[in-house]
Amino acid sequence: MTRKTRCNSLLVAALALLTTQAFATSLAVEQGKELFPEQRHENIGELVTQFIQKSHYMHIAVDDELSSRVMDVFIESLDRNRMYLTVDDIELFDTYRYELDDMVKSKPLDPVYQMFELYQTRVRERLEFALTQLETEPDYQTDGTYQFDRSESPWARNAEELDDIWRRRVVNDALNLALEEEPWEKIQEVLTKRYEGFLKRLDQVNNDDVFERFMNAFAHTLDPHSSYLSPRNSEEYRIQMSLSYFGIGASLQTEDDFVKIVSIIPGGPAAIDGKLQPNDRITGVAQGPEGEMEDVIGWRLDDVVDLIRGPADSVVRLEIIPANALPGSPKKIIGLTRDQVKLEEQAAKSEIITIPRDGREWSIGVIDVPSFYRDYRALSNGDKNYTSTTKDVKRLIAELEEEGVDGLIIDLRGNGGGHLTEATALSGLFIDNGPVVQLRNSNGRISRLDDPDPVARVAYNGPLAVLVDRFSASASEIFAAAIQDYARGVIVGQQTFGKGTVQNLYSLDQYLRAEDDNGFGQLTLTIGKYYRVTGESTQHRGVDPDIALPSGIDAELVGESVRDSALPWDTVQTTRFRRGKPLDSTIESLTANYTQRSKDDPNFQYQMEIIRAAEEMRSQKTVSLNIDERRAERERDLEQRLKRENDRRTALNLALIESLDDLDEDELPDVQLDQAAGIVTDLATMREIAAGQEQTAQVKP
Repeated sequence: MTRKTRCNSLLVAALALLTTQAFATSLAVEQGKELFPEQRHENIGELVTQFIQKSHYMHIAVDDELSSRVMDVFIESLDRNRMYLTVDDIELFDTYRYELDDMVKSKPLDPVYQMFELYQTRVRERLEFALTQLETEPDYQTDGTYQFDRSESPWARNAEELDDIWRRRVVNDALNLALEEEPWEKIQEVLTKRYEGFLKRLDQVNNDDVFERFMNAFAHTLDPHSSYLSPRNSEEYRIQMSLSYFGIGASLQTEDDFVKIVSIIPGGPAAIDGKLQPNDRITGVAQGPEGEMEDVIGWRLDDVVDLIRGPADSVVRLEIIPANALPGSPKKIIGLTRDQVKLEEQAAKSEIITIPRDGREWSIGVIDVPSFYRDYRALSNGDKNYTSTTKDVKRLIAELEEEGVDGLIIDLRGNGGGHLTEATALSGLFIDNGPVVQLRNSNGRISRLDDPDPVARVAYNGPLAVLVDRFSASASEIFAAAIQDYARGVIVGQQTFGKGTVQNLYSLDQYLRAEDDNGFGQLTLTIGKYYRVTGESTQHRGVDPDIALPSGIDAELVGESVRDSALPWDTVQTTRFRRGKPLDSTIESLTANYTQRSKDDPNFQYQMEIIRAAEEMRSQKTVSLNIDERRAERERDLEQRLKRENDRRTALNLALIESLDDLDEDELPDVQLDQAAGIVTDLATMREIAAGQEQTAQVKP
């Protein structure tokens, strides 16, 4: 029996369940808009299928196997935390498990919309149940717990199990506000507005929204960076890429009921302020210094974006739950002044760190490179003074050498990439000439990108370290890999992100004729992969540091390898290049010195304690529903944080603080940078000793 025959048998067996589906459709008509696929959606599906089969790097077949994986991604996109659907609902979805490939190719998409309407019905049922729970104040003295992470839990067997889950959720939502000393009347008002807002936004879903969600399930099954954007979101993307709006300079996405910070855009208000971090969750938005905080939990992403945007130089305040905090942890308020992302703020910057060692002070230059940028508009206009990463770094190196630095750090932490031409050009400042990266396209053809200015002299040949973390991606990985492969310097920090793929954007309006003004949206498709000169891919594995430094970024939560559909690591043939003298013994000595120093470094031990506390917090999947226990947990957390800080201050002979409110975050140590400076000082010392030995050998008779 083929999969499709088996699927058709399941369809017959599921007739009883289809009454539920019919109920979902009728309720959708009654409560909101009737959702249905339009002819242009089916045209888009056929076109996207052709692109996938012809142009995607992996030439993935759109067949039953892919259909099954798409179903899993589609279900996860609807109910990742398993708070709405039941076992019976999933069984109904499964009747279409091996049909999705046929739907996207040529068959009607009606079942996709019917599945979504069933999901919509279940969400409405849960929210209406939640509203009934607000009729009386919850008991905050129970011994119960709330499991906030249900992503790996079994699906609820029936509505009664979901009732219990949601009863606990409502108590937890109320308790979170009660911990902020809000009275019940206020809590009732906030949660009623929140749940009713869920319902309102549920009824605002349109045909394009459903189609985009389904097509993204298809695209994300191919790999994490392929995606489909509806016409409305294509325009939103265009606005963001033009940087012509005033906002905070952060990429956002929805996850469960929260809008989450994905990345901070270099040169934007959030990057300049420095307090907002990737994976922070936004719970509220307020306008101006005194405006009322508006609860945005459960909001559509575009609605939250509209709130955050505003006139230039105006203030927006964000209420956030920090990335590593448990639900219900104390929230932070961050005020940001809206502005455009500024190219000059993206520019590389330098500083000098002084390291006392062996009776002298060593000067270590640091160049912070937040992105790989190039002002193509100025370049196309013939302006020879156009701004670029490579030109700025070359100038900063010259300035630092005039100051007499003993070594150099290129800081790529948080650098998510940028222009490939800048990654190869920047590499050329540190290697004589030769290949920097290889690119393999979907046809298997391999091209090589070399140092674009091979006749230019190396800008710097002294002791060098490249500092990276898990958010160093794409172009950052190409540069770090080149420095490592040529043995030009040491890579220190954390394993990088592992984004070694190339994407192309297709505007579907160019391929389909519009019969109305709605448009067709755009498709982003992975068409190639990057490879190091050694032949190893940067995809999935990223660049492993020569010397690993502790980081607060959890590599099990962030990075390409975390994503189920990430393309695999592989290799191509090594290209010819002149490798430098191996650094194995040097790295071994550097590691031993760093390890010994870190044992006696109070700042290093302070960071290790913070990392351990964050790991312990992340391991929790449940929270108590007893307000006394939760208050005690908060107090313990604050006491531990205060103790860690004062232990550090005691060891450094600094004045103690009485409260964390007295802590100036600008005074906190940058432990990774300090350790990297120590490592470069070791490199400079080794080089000076080697130079002295060589000079001694030359003068011997």
